[in-house]
Amino acid sequence: MVVRVVVGTQWGDEGKGKIVDWLTGHAQGVVRFQGGHNAGHTLVVGKTEYKLNLVPSGIVHTGVACYIGNGVVLDVHHLLEEIHKLEAGGIEVRGRLKVSSGCSLILAYHSALDIAREAAKSASDKIGTTGKGIGPAYEDKVARRALRVYDLFDPERFATKLKANLDYHNFVLTHHLNAAPVDFQTIFDQAMENAEELKPMVVDVSAALHEVNRSGGSLLFEGAQGTLLDIDHGTYPFVTSSNCVAGQAAAGSGLGPGSLHYILGITKAYCTRVGSGPFPTELDIKPEGTPGNQMSERGHEIGTVTKRKRRCGWLDLAALKRSIIINGVTGICITKLDVLDGLEELKLCTGYQLDGSGIDLLPLGAEEVARCVPIYETLPGWHASTKGAKNWSALPQEARAYLHRVEEIIEVPIDIISTGPEREETILRRHPFGA
Repeated sequence: MVVRVVVGTQWGDEGKGKIVDWLTGHAQGVVRFQGGHNAGHTLVVGKTEYKLNLVPSGIVHTGVACYIGNGVVLDVHHLLEEIHKLEAGGIEVRGRLKVSSGCSLILAYHSALDIAREAAKSASDKIGTTGKGIGPAYEDKVARRALRVYDLFDPERFATKLKANLDYHNFVLTHHLNAAPVDFQTIFDQAMENAEELKPMVVDVSAALHEVNRSGGSLLFEGAQGTLLDIDHGTYPFVTSSNCVAGQAAAGSGLGPGSLHYILGITKAYCTRVGSGPFPTELDIKPEGTPGNQMSERGHEIGTVTKRKRRCGWLDLAALKRSIIINGVTGICITKLDVLDGLEELKLCTGYQLDGSGIDLLPLGAEEVARCVPIYETLPGWHASTKGAKNWSALPQEARAYLHRVEEIIEVPIDIISTGPEREETILRRHPFGA
């Protein structure tokens, strides 16, 4: 079997969806292994744009199986709405989408808790959560009180667990967060209705992937968010609630880690971040004509899920090196290179000054990262357009020099360069599937 894992190496929004879509032609299945519907992938196929939150990006390829692994926290109602939209666009989903019976469920009280907690925080303490209940759902999972997909198909057991959870969570909502309680019957009725529609898509994903493995098929694992938002390795506490690194592909799907053969790290040619948290290379995105403004406007840097403007800054190689270590990255894919076209000069962060000492790796924890002062190396920009370039020789010499310098510093090859949102706007230097 050939298994490839695609992960984001920054704070998410690196353009993973397009690359997964581009690679799917070489895979029999695409697997989502963590996160929830707080993630967003935008695909452009011809003149059609698809925005996905839960359904794996491979769904737009006919005949490819798509799997939602046990590491995903699942809002079933949202998933079904997403399926309906895809079907309305002429894409067959139900015969190809396989959902793990072990997924923990996101229910209405999770989003109520998420929103009420964020509202109760001071401005400086706000995480920037999407309010979709992801964190509280993972909390219930770790506390061993989560309702899981398989519970949907035993109404009596589901009702018993739901009542116990509501007793606990409604107390917190009303007594500690001054929020309205959540109604049992509304959740129960909606869950039972959704269960009937979901049931034909529920399978033992671990066993299904093992069968693909045994038969010699190829799989592509797609991560959500990015490494610097990982619950263990990111800028804690300004992180997501799951592990979004390559190692989670095994735990979040039930396929052994020895099967993960190649890790592709998706990296923007600059950095962005949505929500709160430290960002050493951040630039002001407001003044017109400045590098930060160009990144924001030309890069269309608005969150797929949040609709908030993303913060923008220079490419941070000290952070990227940390991500490479954590994920065991085999090769890098640089996206949105064309956004940098026309800048007079470019800066690469090669390390930081932290409390009077120089370091070349992003430290752990938000407090330490917030004290990091970036150390920059300046390179000349380029005036020719890289938009839509399809081969290495088509790039301006200065763009090639920029990418070569990135490779030298991170000591990992750049295998793919994305020069636009369309599938064919891609430069291939080494194929992840060896094709």
